Amino acid sequence: MTTWTVDELTKIGTAEELEIVSLRSDGTLTKAVTIWVVRLGDNLFVRSVNGRAGAWFRGTQVRHEGHILAGGIEKDVTFVDADPGINDQIDTEYRTKYRRYAASIVSHIVSPEARSATIKLVPHSPSS
Repeated sequence: MTTWTVDELTKIGTAEELEIVSLRSDGTLTKAVTIWVVRLGDNLFVRSVNGRAGAWFRGTQVRHEGHILAGGIEKDVTFVDADPGINDQIDTEYRTKYRRYAASIVSHIVSPEARSATIKLVPHSPSS
């Protein structure tokens, strides 16, 4: 399995926002959506504030593949449902990284609905 480099983790993990696109069933890319991203250890996570019903989230569930751009890094990725057991840790990362925003804004990304739509971004290997 491919892992993120330290440089990629740092640049993407500290980026304010991430552009995400997913592959449609016909292999074409969806329109880019801007979202927040957090790093937890050697992994990167994103969430849909609209939960599993969010349009961009539903797109990630079609082929579980797509592309991201953040911090000057572009990468093809696989979308993997995150382990719900680490949601509290991911909440902490969102609260810490985005603390300059009002709590009423950050509360949307740590809501039960958003937590149910937590995706781990896994980089594609060069051969995939």
